[in-house]
Amino acid sequence: MLFTSEHEQFRTVLRQLVEEEINPYADEWEAARIFPAHELFPKFGAVGALGLCYPGEFGGGDADQSYMAVFAEELGRADCGGVPMALAVQAFMATPALARFGSDALKQEFLAPAITGEHVCSVAVSEPGAGSDVAGIRTRARRDGDDWVISGRKMWITNGTQADWICLLARTSDEGGYQGMSLIVVPTASAGFSVGRRIEKMGNHSSDTAELVFDDVRVPVRNTIGEIGHGFQMQMNQFQDERLVMALMSVSGARRAIDRTKEYLRMREAFGQPLIANQYLQYTLAEFVAEVEILHGYLHHAIERYVEGQDVTRDATMAKLKAGRLVRQVADTCVQFHGGMGYAEEMWVARYLRDSRLGSIGAGADEVMLRVISMMEGMGQR
Repeated sequence: MLFTSEHEQFRTVLRQLVEEEINPYADEWEAARIFPAHELFPKFGAVGALGLCYPGEFGGGDADQSYMAVFAEELGRADCGGVPMALAVQAFMATPALARFGSDALKQEFLAPAITGEHVCSVAVSEPGAGSDVAGIRTRARRDGDDWVISGRKMWITNGTQADWICLLARTSDEGGYQGMSLIVVPTASAGFSVGRRIEKMGNHSSDTAELVFDDVRVPVRNTIGEIGHGFQMQMNQFQDERLVMALMSVSGARRAIDRTKEYLRMREAFGQPLIANQYLQYTLAEFVAEVEILHGYLHHAIERYVEGQDVTRDATMAKLKAGRLVRQVADTCVQFHGGMGYAEEMWVARYLRDSRLGSIGAGADEVMLRVISMMEGMGQR
């Protein structure tokens, strides 16, 4: 994929934002287990980063998905995983269905302030008893006149304690399985909505992740995104953006981790010479460089196809699977090559190891990706 001068200008702006508005505060936000989303997001909204591919009439950039690639690659260079993940949820996970299928009134009320960063938003799909199996969700929206009355719980919700509104997948009919679901915009100021608890995680500490409770929450039926009963299909489309962005962030972060490890090995001496002189270390990192570059090229190819309007479900699924696995290997090796310092919290690699582990779980676990690929290859039932 060939990036233009406009892409590179955007990249420069984003890199400066990451280096000035995220990295200096990463340690503080990690320790606090939260970051100030309502302060940070408007800074990214001001440069158009939160609505790149969305309609200009609602404040979006009317850009194609190649700019999404630049955004994800630069977020991958942050000193923590939690804040970039939260930004990615805002820009590419909670808002795509609203931008594509929502009514103009709904977009004006909720999408426009999300694009500027005035509103923080979340996407709520997983539940305490239904994670990878989206067909198993039980949160229910019962129609009462012109309102939905929503009851249930959602789990693992990024931005969950700070969100102004939720893009919620709920059952709106008695049809089972994948049928009868709808996507509904739920303002968190609604009566009956509450944060059940903030979830302590192994990594991505700066991202507030929550369990959400819906206790007869009443919202207008007009808050439904697109057609009632088509929520599952719209959410599957949102997953493709999410998986591509996660994979791009992962490969960018892996490349940065390799480069930082090379520098450490150049400075650290053992047995009278820099560690980088050890051929085993050289070849191990060289192989990782090759794998990262190959996957990066595949992702750029997928983005090109996306820009052309092609279905990239297969590409996003495969890239997400391989990126999640590769980054785990890179992170573990970087810790090993740092020796005892790699096991110390004062070094970046310990956090990187913890944060990167989510890559094989979030946005669909490896096993789900394999199931999707198997079905596409005619080896499993749909």
